[in-house]
Amino acid sequence: MTRHVHLAVALDGAGWHPAAWREAEARPAELFTAGYWADLVATAERAHLDFVSIEDGLPLQSARRFEPDERTDQVRGRLDAVLIASRVAPRTSGIGLVPAVTTTHTEPFHISKAIATLDWVSTGRAGVQVRVGGGAVEARLFGRRTDQVERPLRSPAALADSFDEAADHVEVVRRLWDSWEDGAEIRDAATGRFVDRDRLHYIDFAGRWFSVRGPSITPRPPQGQPVVAALAHITPAYRLAVRQADLVFTTPLDPAHAAAILAELDTESAAAQRDPLVFADLLVFVGPAGRLSRLDGLDGAPLVSDARVVAGSAAEIADTVHELHELGFAGVRLRPGVLPTDLVAIADAVVPELRRRGLFRDTYAEGTLRARFGLPRPANRYAPIGGPA
Repeated sequence: MTRHVHLAVALDGAGWHPAAWREAEARPAELFTAGYWADLVATAERAHLDFVSIEDGLPLQSARRFEPDERTDQVRGRLDAVLIASRVAPRTSGIGLVPAVTTTHTEPFHISKAIATLDWVSTGRAGVQVRVGGGAVEARLFGRRTDQVERPLRSPAALADSFDEAADHVEVVRRLWDSWEDGAEIRDAATGRFVDRDRLHYIDFAGRWFSVRGPSITPRPPQGQPVVAALAHITPAYRLAVRQADLVFTTPLDPAHAAAILAELDTESAAAQRDPLVFADLLVFVGPAGRLSRLDGLDGAPLVSDARVVAGSAAEIADTVHELHELGFAGVRLRPGVLPTDLVAIADAVVPELRRRGLFRDTYAEGTLRARFGLPRPANRYAPIGGPA
């Protein structure tokens, strides 16, 4: 029996091509409205995709790597991904919601309660994609990290520190999710007891970057631990992902590169004794030939992406998804080149093609995002074994 592939989409502004906002079907006037994002997520849910991820970052988008530009012909500015997800969650019923957050400069306490809140308002369908920021541009937005202004972000020492800090950040978040035992809220008006204080716990985390006592102010999320994801391209990122993530997003460019990525992740997973699910990212343009070259012409340069770019028919996109699944990837995360055009094509053409091949399901059978990936609801690390006395 053919195993189903997990399938998701990554949403970013008007789409992943810099000129996407100039397409006739694009909705640039609505990019900063709740309705725009609700419509995109509804389209993805109609196709029963596993989840949508929502991109985010601290500095303004830029055509230059690690530094700002002065361009005014590309989308600049974005809404907060976690707040978008929380806004659209009550309007959905099955799809997972995975906003991106930057661990650098943000506090784990804030992130823990934001994602716990998302899990509550989505009734157990929340996740979070952690990303590492840093460098002078981001540091100057906050004014508290002079080390990142003075030291190049991409030096080996800075890279190692950034990913180690991110690992600790996620560890604190996970502990805060567990700082309330399940059922700590009594809510008994007759006795006047709302909470059992003995079932709230200090986490007492003390490390190089964080010293957090806890507990959280938000009860333990419905999933216990919402799904944690990370995008990884290099060894420090792979190491972070296998230490702390449940899902790893990777960017294989061809079969040989895919094999190398999976082999490195296997090595890191063996060392960490954790085995996250691995996704491959694809940037897709679904439809007639010439769309990509026309968009490149509007932007004045060929599209540059960290992920493999596939432009073609729904069958050709499905072929690539099938190939990646056969190579050993548990899932594929599609990045629509133009929104909503390519997202609609994914829902109405690519997904039906995958179903015809027996590669994708046609309903939501599981109640939570963790269950969709076969991840058990974890025990609370602070609860007494066997439950409360």
